[in-house]
Amino acid sequence: MYLHLGRDYIVHTRDIIGIFDLETTTLTKRGREFLDKAQTQGAVVSLSEDIPRSFVLSDWPTDTVFLSSLSAAALTRRTETFSAESAEG
Repeated sequence: MYLHLGRDYIVHTRDIIGIFDLETTTLTKRGREFLDKAQTQGAVVSLSEDIPRSFVLSDWPTDTVFLSSLSAAALTRRTETFSAESAEG
């Protein structure tokens, strides 16, 4: 199953390490350090011209942080919806 992150980016759900709320993550020192390091390493892909609301950490093709204007809750619901549909069908 694939998850549409915004714009033309789609990630296979098996490659997703986690979906995170950006505001909550940046409240902690460890979260800010993680995102700063990813930015320094060129591992951040911005999928929105607006202020990002969440990020998806993926391990394919390498560790990549996708910044999305969609909320973490919306992205999580998409994965749950697809999982439920797959189980039914």
